[in-house]
Amino acid sequence: MNKVHDSSYKFLFSNPEFVRDLIIGFIPDDWLHTLDYETLEKVPGSYINEDFKQREDDIVWRVKVGGEWVYLYLLIEFQSSVDKYMALRMMVYVGLLYQDLVKRGEMLADGRLPPILPIVLYNGSQRWTAATDIADLIPAVPGLVSEFKPSLKYLLIDESAYSTYELSSLRNLVAAVFRFEQAQSPASIEDIINLLIEWLADRPDLKRMFALWIRATLMRKQNYSILLPQIDDLQEIKVMLADRLEEWAHGYIAEGELRGKKEGLQQGEMLALQRLLAKRFGVIPMETVTLISQAPLEDIERWFDRAIDAKALSDVFKD
Repeated sequence: MNKVHDSSYKFLFSNPEFVRDLIIGFIPDDWLHTLDYETLEKVPGSYINEDFKQREDDIVWRVKVGGEWVYLYLLIEFQSSVDKYMALRMMVYVGLLYQDLVKRGEMLADGRLPPILPIVLYNGSQRWTAATDIADLIPAVPGLVSEFKPSLKYLLIDESAYSTYELSSLRNLVAAVFRFEQAQSPASIEDIINLLIEWLADRPDLKRMFALWIRATLMRKQNYSILLPQIDDLQEIKVMLADRLEEWAHGYIAEGELRGKKEGLQQGEMLALQRLLAKRFGVIPMETVTLISQAPLEDIERWFDRAIDAKALSDVFKD
């Protein structure tokens, strides 16, 4: 994940209410929903060994189960691109955490290890295709070796799997984060900010967290290109964004119109090239049609110029 984005997500999930809302809103498990999340405690991430120094700021939480000091550890990993070996990484992290719990003597009363729920929170644009179980990365073999094939799963929460309609129906901090990440217009951004101002009227701490995160997100995303001063109040952000979002809206509309014109021009040039080729060289092979349909406008224009004087179809597309 981009380090800036990674840090901004860790900032949000350093608050127990975001962790609670992630579980309640996006993990369909009745038992998990019955736990007392008032007991959530953040666990230091210093358990990582020398080879994994970059993991020192991992988000690890524990919660009491049944009123007793039995811990369910929540290991949250943030990811913005598909990692084929994520299952292996999570197995390593879980093993290191268990190793540290034993070292600190934080096992269960009977000496067993506490349960761990490894969570990967993914916000990339591509569909997640990586295995969610280490066992799926290892081929099956016959005989004795098959009995020792490791198996460890992680829970994938994919932001893109939730529609705007689904997210807007949830009064949930994490759903608001997902909606803001998915926002495609100035109007939708303003709607979410207005909702948060109303929703968090009696929670100045959470309003400040959202203000800082929204500012960082708007400045990080290239399609916004908005520079904001250091402010930590949602109402101030709303006021300061009013003019900037209006300017961005005009740019957004203009960009869409320009893109539409360019696509229309490309379509026209593509058809013109195909007609010229058919007139000069007869039926066009399907692979040539596919090549033209996938080419940028610059290539189509260059091929059209060549097609006027070319002696053979192959001459048009030569390097």
